[in-house]
Amino acid sequence: MRTLVSTSPVARSPRRLRLTLAVAALTTLALTACGTEKTDADGPQSKHVDTAGARPNAAFTEMLSQVAQSCPPSAAPEAPPIGPAETLSPGSVETPPSEAIEPIAPTAGPEVELNARDWCAGVRHEQRIAQELWDLADPTPAKVRAILNDLGYIDERIHDLEQSGTTTRFFVDLRDRGGRLCLDGSAAGEQTVVEMCVAPASGPFTPEER
Repeated sequence: MRTLVSTSPVARSPRRLRLTLAVAALTTLALTACGTEKTDADGPQSKHVDTAGARPNAAFTEMLSQVAQSCPPSAAPEAPPIGPAETLSPGSVETPPSEAIEPIAPTAGPEVELNARDWCAGVRHEQRIAQELWDLADPTPAKVRAILNDLGYIDERIHDLEQSGTTTRFFVDLRDRGGRLCLDGSAAGEQTVVEMCVAPASGPFTPEER
């Protein structure tokens, strides 16, 4: 007696269903593996970009700390002493001073608006920048920027770098630890001048009027 094997689609459907499910499972596993591999590849790269971006700022902060290493700690600037006016005893006569009158102490500017740490560090920043710019022939903005970068001053802190004739002017924002220090410089070979200035206490850097 022969057993008839049905060739209808109904008899083969369970086998096809199992095969279809197996193929779908393998496809899902393959896609999951690819997604995981892509995520793993993207993760370290993103971290690397973030680390590379933070590196110049960290080096700049370290440079500021080294320059001000032996300077006194930050303290509020001291105002000129103010005391009661001297009174003359009855019958006494005020005699004019025999020597020239001393100039009145400034009430604004780096001398009175910068704290002790900023003033000390500012002198050192002036010297290290001026020393490099004195020997610079043809001080173009590009050359001045390159020297400032080599000394550790990042582009984010260099402002208004522009040339006028044979002189290139610039500002450097050195605000750190609540200070207000900045530098106002003019690169002109042996006529180079770098001086301290006072930056805003907070917010974006806006150089003072020259």
